[in-house]
Amino acid sequence: MMMLGRAVAAYPIGWLMDRIGRRSGLSIGYLFATVGSVISVLSISLWESFPWLCAGVLFIGMGRGVSEQARFVAAEVYHPVKRAGVIGLIVFAGTIGAVGGPLLVAPSTWLATYFGLDAHSGPYLVSVVLTALALMLILCLLYPDPMKVGRALAQDLNGAEERNTGRRLWRIFIDRTVRLGLAAMIIGQFVMTLIMVITPLHMDHHAHGAQAISWVIMAHTLGMYGLSSLTSRLSDRFGQVKIVFVGALILGVSTVLTPISNEVSMLAFSLFLLGLGWNFCFIAGSTLFFSGLLPFERGRAQGAGEMMVALAAGAGSLGTGAVFAEAGIVVVSAMGLAFSLVLIVAAIWRLITG
Repeated sequence: MMMLGRAVAAYPIGWLMDRIGRRSGLSIGYLFATVGSVISVLSISLWESFPWLCAGVLFIGMGRGVSEQARFVAAEVYHPVKRAGVIGLIVFAGTIGAVGGPLLVAPSTWLATYFGLDAHSGPYLVSVVLTALALMLILCLLYPDPMKVGRALAQDLNGAEERNTGRRLWRIFIDRTVRLGLAAMIIGQFVMTLIMVITPLHMDHHAHGAQAISWVIMAHTLGMYGLSSLTSRLSDRFGQVKIVFVGALILGVSTVLTPISNEVSMLAFSLFLLGLGWNFCFIAGSTLFFSGLLPFERGRAQGAGEMMVALAAGAGSLGTGAVFAEAGIVVVSAMGLAFSLVLIVAAIWRLITG
């Protein structure tokens, strides 16, 4: 439901951002997340309703589908040579959530109990506060609107005012730069989700406890977010296409290493590489994707791109369980390797043809 909500909201709000501005679009996204968090709290503590919990999580996913576009909004107000660094900074900020979120689970359950609510509603209660705070920050402090700044910057760089409303979506997505950037984000997300989601179950089948699983996931999270500033610098220095190639190569190595050993150290290393490969593909792919867009088409194109990335994540999450149940971790890893090889070939072809 989270991924479905993310996919459903990404394009419509992206389209809306080109008309009402980035501040209003992001505000709608955080409003969705706040409403979804409130519904989730009520569904657990008062209504005791699983369908309402699904509805709440759907709204939270819709909020995430919009907030994921914040990296493009931030990049819009900077000169092109600085955009990879800005996108890397936004991705690195995800480290705070990845580390701080789990740490808030225990105190949030105590907080919920203190207010007479079900302990399991605690994380959603904290989410209400945080998403509402984000909404207020966007509404009160995001001035001037990044859309206006981005279009003014594009006018200054191009020496002429852009008066068209942008290309049709199908024309945007046949652009070679946009296509490779989108492929890097989609394949990186799919391969990462495919293996990451099933690894805890794979470890559980080999008698690893929750502590060992948490160490492996922590290593994966470090790979995903911790080195984002380095990725940005490498992307600026060597170019986004080369970083996409390296990212796809790292993903491929990770898929090969994952089924080799059931030792915690090897799994932690392979999942770290999985996160790092995703990081390379996501940051370099996002920068490539953004660089191929005109100012008046950014919102809807970025929204459509985020919808595809969310669908890839959903497909990876739903598909990996069935494949693992029928054929085990080796076949799951083989699928990841196959998609990684496709991206490797695409990046090599772009490097050869220029």
